[in-house]
Parts: sequence; structure tokens; C-alpha cells
Amino acid sequence: MKRTLFAFAFAVFAGLPALVAAGQNGIIVEQAWSRASMGESRPGVAYMVLQNTGSEARILTGVETGVAMMPQIHLTTTDANGVSQMAPAGDLEILPGAAITLEPGGLHIMLMKLKQPLAEGENYSLTLVFKNGDNVEISVPVLSATARGPAN
Repeated sequence: MKRTLFAFAFAVFAGLPALVAAGQNGIIVEQAWSRASMGESRPGVAYMVLQNTGSEARILTGVETGVAMMPQIHLTTTDANGVSQMAPAGDLEILPGAAITLEPGGLHIMLMKLKQPLAEGENYSLTLVFKNGDNVEISVPVLSATARGPAN
């Protein structure tokens, strides 16, 4: 626990997206970040790495946030002709000892119908909802509109 608190304090001090450790369900959220939005008419997006350090599979069924009326887990796919499309991904199973990366061009959280623009330098709260009833609340930093990841 002391290491997690140290990592969080260092990340805050260094201005990096923080490591967030969840409680009893064994889920660790790392490298959460979001891009600044182009106003409220365009959707926002959130990315992160979800690690299951527990002994049982965990199923992510949805997300909740006060910044968007319709947050959903989405998947971007690209066909053989290079045409990309997005669609709801449904539930995500995270096996014990495994990690799922939500990143540009793949799995991600779409923040549709924003209630306010996502402004660079701000943070917002996001709750990950799991099938077993455990919810994990994290703080997501908003990076520039052109960011490619938490290190850029």
C-alpha cells in the first residue's frame, strides 16, 4: 500500500497520469488519460490500462461519469480496405493476471453527449462498473487535444 501511495504522490508531483489502485477486487488502473474535446458537440474519449491482480476473472460492464450523458466502452476495428469503424464493445472480461489496454485505435471509453468541454489541464471522475458489484472510481487527467498518450 505504501508503494501505491508513493507512486500516486510521485505521479501527481511529476504531473503524470496517476496509478490508481482499486480495493478488494484486484483491479489496478494505470495510465488513465483523456484528450481535450472540441467543445461539447464532439464526443470525448478516455484511455487506460486495467490490470487484474486478483484470482478471479472480473467483468467490466460499463462506465459512469458526470461529464457525459452516454459513456460507453467502444472498440475501433479496421477492415482489409483500411476503413475504420467504432461500435459498442459490450462487457470486457479481464482474466486473473491479465491486463486490458484501452488505447487509440482499439478499445476505449467514448464520452458521448458531453455536458461540458473537456479542458486541458483539468481532471474528471470516472467510475468503472464491474459485474460483481464492485465499482472503481478514478480521476482522469485531460491532456492536449493532440496527445497520443500519457507520456506525450
